[in-house]
Amino acid sequence: MTDLRHRFTADSVGRALDLVGERWSLLILRESFFGVRRYGEFARNLSIPRPTLSARLKTLVEAGVLERVESTPDRPEYHLTQAGRDLFGAVVTLMQWGDKHLAGPDGPPILLRHNDCGEITDTYVACGHCGGAIATDRVTPEPGPAFR
Repeated sequence: MTDLRHRFTADSVGRALDLVGERWSLLILRESFFGVRRYGEFARNLSIPRPTLSARLKTLVEAGVLERVESTPDRPEYHLTQAGRDLFGAVVTLMQWGDKHLAGPDGPPILLRHNDCGEITDTYVACGHCGGAIATDRVTPEPGPAFR
């Protein structure tokens, strides 16, 4: 097998976690996916300390995950950018993992209905070329363009 020790210094997972791996950042993204846009709504829905919310929003805006939009004076909104929308699959997969392994006896608190077919969705990671499911036993890591 190819030596992939470099993955610890040029690791995309680590870089992503540096940005969105903190609990509040992921919860802000979750709220954004479900339509929350205003600072006060984030604060209320998450019961997050306001200094923490301000810091996380600033970080997500600076990283290009959220965009601060001045909709009305003194009431900015935070909109997902394309980079932010691209995190939807990761957040939904994490949510569904929690539903499967950590939900209480009443089941999951939120279900996602697929608008196209009308069914409750159960997401999975699939190959963009053939549509086959991606799992640990169906992929092989190999050096990419940034391999040194």
